[in-house]
Amino acid sequence: MLLIFYTIIPTVLIRVGSLGITKKINSNNGIALTFDDGPNPEYTIKLLDLLKEYEIKATFFVVGSKVKSNPGIINRMHEEGHTIGIHHFHHVSSWVLSPIHLRKQLEMTEKAITECTNEKVIFYRPPWGHFNMFTPLFSRKYKVIMWSGIFGDWKVKNCKNTLLDQLRSTSTEGSILLLHDCGETLGADKEAPGYMIEMLKIYLQESKEKGTHFISLKDL
Repeated sequence: MLLIFYTIIPTVLIRVGSLGITKKINSNNGIALTFDDGPNPEYTIKLLDLLKEYEIKATFFVVGSKVKSNPGIINRMHEEGHTIGIHHFHHVSSWVLSPIHLRKQLEMTEKAITECTNEKVIFYRPPWGHFNMFTPLFSRKYKVIMWSGIFGDWKVKNCKNTLLDQLRSTSTEGSILLLHDCGETLGADKEAPGYMIEMLKIYLQESKEKGTHFISLKDL
């Protein structure tokens, strides 16, 4: 019962009640593309190349330990105008973190990002969208961003069969779309980001032809 009160109940209350979190943006501002779990030395670079080709600014919720291993990629994200937010130092659920360890995950990731960008970190998205009883306390200095569209793109099968149609149908003004540029987390297919990028390229080309506007969260 204590575990339920520490993990599941706070998550349900926060997500269902939208308590202190953002699921959509102002409908007049366009669509926000967000990417979790990176940086990845192969796929994040390909993704940045694609975003640059279409002149799109996005938001990356990064894993601090991967930031430490790939500072050059973070520098490039920053230089090309993308927003960089926290996604824990290790890709670990808040459900298994003590209050002290949750605070350390946030602080260590913020420090890793700041050392690369010299810019204040504003945004946070917890892995799997999991909260615990102490998340509102330790995340109060950040804007906590969830999503309005999630597509299971961590699986190759979903990328091949459903992702493109889901992107097309979910992309309305004010949407926050969640994709993944690294497939090294629990339950993910390692090659999935490559297939995601292929579908994203088609979607971005179609969006460009329709005049769809994409924003980075810091543009808000």
